[in-house]
Amino acid sequence: MQLHHVRVHRSEENLARPDQLAWKIAEVAADPVEVTDEVAEMVVNRVIDNASVAAASLTRDPIIAARSQATAHPVSVGGEGATVFGLEPARRTSPEWAAWANGVAVRELDFHDTFLAAEYSHPGDNIPAIVAVAQHLASQRGLTGRDVVRGIATGYEIQVDLVKAISLHRHKIDHVAHLGPSAAAGIGTLLGLDPETIFQAIGQALHTTTATRQSRKGEISTWKAHAPAFAGKMAVEAVDRAMRGQTSPVPIYEGEDGVIAWLLDGPDASYEVPLPEQGEAKRAILDTYTKEHSAEYQAQALIDLARKLNREHPELVADPSRIASVVIHTSHHTHHVIGSGANDPQKYDPTASRETLDHSIPYIFTVALQDGTWHHVDSYAPERAGRPDTVALWRTVTTVEDPEWTRRYHSLDIAEKAFGGRVEITLTDGSTIVDEIAVADAHPLGARPFGREQYVEKFRTLADGVLEAAEIERFLDVAQRLPELGPDELGRLTIIAAPGVLAQFETPRGIF
Repeated sequence: MQLHHVRVHRSEENLARPDQLAWKIAEVAADPVEVTDEVAEMVVNRVIDNASVAAASLTRDPIIAARSQATAHPVSVGGEGATVFGLEPARRTSPEWAAWANGVAVRELDFHDTFLAAEYSHPGDNIPAIVAVAQHLASQRGLTGRDVVRGIATGYEIQVDLVKAISLHRHKIDHVAHLGPSAAAGIGTLLGLDPETIFQAIGQALHTTTATRQSRKGEISTWKAHAPAFAGKMAVEAVDRAMRGQTSPVPIYEGEDGVIAWLLDGPDASYEVPLPEQGEAKRAILDTYTKEHSAEYQAQALIDLARKLNREHPELVADPSRIASVVIHTSHHTHHVIGSGANDPQKYDPTASRETLDHSIPYIFTVALQDGTWHHVDSYAPERAGRPDTVALWRTVTTVEDPEWTRRYHSLDIAEKAFGGRVEITLTDGSTIVDEIAVADAHPLGARPFGREQYVEKFRTLADGVLEAAEIERFLDVAQRLPELGPDELGRLTIIAAPGVLAQFETPRGIF
């Protein structure tokens, strides 16, 4: 990896194009270096992972709305169109709208992969846009599964590298500002575009996807799931415009009126951004990790710890009134984003939205401690959130920042990077129970790391009752053969809902 020094430049400095971060990213995307077998294997895992959480969300309101928007648009004339999760492969739409609908389905349950460093991200959000473009242009350009794998590897690489170096949340900018450029770069790799075209697409994608992170604050709305899908849709449109010769703001990152100067660390800011050297394999996907539980990633390890405490201390489950207080010592980010440090009263509100509850570690820890498990539907049900003994215990749970957990959270050493915390439970008799966990059980360094078997099992579990048994097996066969798929098979890289599953829901009407 090579570190690139990035700082703000005044207009009169006339920063040369090869010295701009967007150009360096474009060069990485245009590099024809092959994908390693290990990376290809993980790409397949994440395609399965995305389909798992999409299947589980097909009947939820945000997905129904996004799907109805997508299918209101015909296939664009430049290709064969792209598939929409839940529908027959023949029912296609324009690729940017497929990226939109599928992106919302993937993101809705907060249940797919993650990478956390200076910024946080869900790099699996790159996949819907890249696959949509691949399906649309498969026959016209002879695109194969190998091309899709290469595009996804680039999307992950660029997003992870940006996340390692540039914090967005510190300035209340939503994390999808790193997703627009990474998805555009991934599409550039998929299509074999030249650096100039990719450069212009990256600038446009970044320019159109910077927004505040109010979407993840206070009363969290359904837009939380739409924001990454919007970034993917904008990336598709940005690449399309760039391929037609249209240009973008330059330099988009380093300009005196650019993103860094006015949205991030200001005119005196500088960053060291790691990117692969020419000819170096893109391996960043191997640093990312998926979720066993449907909740914010910082909650994963603490859910596992709560399950452990449930097993080891059944007396707390039998009589939660014995607990006087629960204090979770954790990182700055966990404390301020999903903990009591956010100062969001909604995080303690039993009538709060699901989107709010999955960003409330006091709620999540309480339910996981009481139930000894976590379920993507049942754990968020209104009747579960409103249970009197749960509400009483929930309101005793607080978080505090611990500098050592913050340091480990931000460490770039994968061996010591941690997303957990130490839990101190004080009982009414004055005694305490103390335990801690560094990483989730499913993390590569956790107690039960996810491999292909676990990804397949996650898909089978979440698709059960939504897809027919034969469809589950069909998709798993296609997905696991992704690197060998021909152009005529890319359209099969989708999931089809069982008869009647989608028909029971009324299609909402809008403008389209």
